[in-house]
Amino acid sequence: MPKKEEAILGTLLEQLDLPDSAYERAKKRYEDLGEWFNKDNSSLKFHNVHIFPQGSFMLGTSIRPVKEGAEYDLDLACKLREGISKNTHTQKQLKELVGNELETYRKARGIKESLEEKHRCWRLEYRDDISFHLDIVPAIPSDELKKSKLFESINNTGTSEMIAKDASETAVSITDDRDPFYTSLSADWNISNPEGYGIWFAEQMKTEHNRFILEKAQIDDVPIYKHKTPLQRCIQLLKRHRDIMYFKNEDSKPISIIITTLAARAYNGENNIVGALTNILEKMPKMLNPSTPRVPNPVNPEEDFSDRWDMEECRHLKLEDNFFIWIQQAQEDFRSITKTNDAVELNEKFNKKFAVNIGHEILKKKLGLSNGTSFSNRPKEHTIQQPVRPWKQ
Repeated sequence: MPKKEEAILGTLLEQLDLPDSAYERAKKRYEDLGEWFNKDNSSLKFHNVHIFPQGSFMLGTSIRPVKEGAEYDLDLACKLREGISKNTHTQKQLKELVGNELETYRKARGIKESLEEKHRCWRLEYRDDISFHLDIVPAIPSDELKKSKLFESINNTGTSEMIAKDASETAVSITDDRDPFYTSLSADWNISNPEGYGIWFAEQMKTEHNRFILEKAQIDDVPIYKHKTPLQRCIQLLKRHRDIMYFKNEDSKPISIIITTLAARAYNGENNIVGALTNILEKMPKMLNPSTPRVPNPVNPEEDFSDRWDMEECRHLKLEDNFFIWIQQAQEDFRSITKTNDAVELNEKFNKKFAVNIGHEILKKKLGLSNGTSFSNRPKEHTIQQPVRPWKQ
C-alpha cells in the first residue's frame, strides 16, 4: 500500500476531525447534566437517571461542521431506569418530566436560548467558545418481552449470540409526539437502541490490531478519539464528501446512519485507510437487501434505515438514485485525490470536494509532492450524472 496515498487521506482527516477540546467539552456537558438529574433536590432523583451519548459522538465518527463557527451536534439519551413504566406514565408525561428538569437546569446554568421541543427530544443550546446543541431523548428501559424478541431477531441475522444478547439488553422505549398513543397509557412505544448499536459497531471495528484498545473502551465514554480505527476514519471521509456533494440539496443526501451501517458491514478489518476505503466503497451497495428492509437496523432488524426511499412523499428526492450516484462519485473522487502528485491540484481537489483549504505549499512540503502540473496536462474531472447500478439484479 503506497505511503503517499495513505498520507494524503491522513492529511485530509486532520482537517475534518474534531479538536480534542470539542470531545472533552462534550463529555463535561453531558456528565454535568447527569449529575444535575441525580442530585438530591432533582425532581428525577428517584428515577436513577442515566445520560449517555449516542450517534456519531458515541461512535467516534463526528466531523467538523462545514461552516466555520457552526454548532456541533451532541445527541444524548436520558434513560430513567427506575420508577416509571408504560403502565404508570404516558410518553407525554415522561417527556414533560424530563423537560421540566431541563428547564430548571437551563436557568441555573445561565443558558439564554429557550428549551426547544422536537418530536422525540428536547434541544438545549450552549453558546460559548464552542457552541453545541444537545438533543436529549427521554427513554425508559424496554420490557423483558421486547428484549427477548429483539435478541431472537438480532441473533437470526447471523450476529453472534453474545453480541445479540448484550445489544438486546440495552433497548429502550422512547417518546415521540407523532405516536397516536402519545397521550395515552399504552404498551406500544417506539423502540430505540443506541447503546446496542454502539456494541454492534465496536464489534465490527475489531481487528487484531485494535482489539485491545476497543475492549478497554466503555460505551458511556465519548469514543477514544485519539485511537480511531480505519472504519471510523473512512466514515468521517465519506460523510464530509457527502456533505459537500449535497451542500445545496441536503434533503436528497444519503443519511449518516445508512452510510455508517453499510460501511461497518462492508469493513473487512483492513489496518489502513486506503485499503478500507477502497473495499467499503466497492462493497457498500452490495450490503443493501434486495427487498425491505433494505438497510435493517442491526440491533432492531425490523427497522429499515432506508424506509424513506419508498415513501410517496419522498419520491421527488430520488433518495435511492442519489445513494448510487453518490457512491460512484465518491469512488471517482477518492481515486482521483490519492493518485494526485501535484500539490496545487491536490489543494484544489481538497477545497472543491471537501471544503478543506490547506495551501499547496504546505501540502508540497508535508507530502513531498511536485508543484507545477499544467492545467492542460491534468486528467479531466468526471461528475456522475446518472446512477448506474451494476450491483442490483
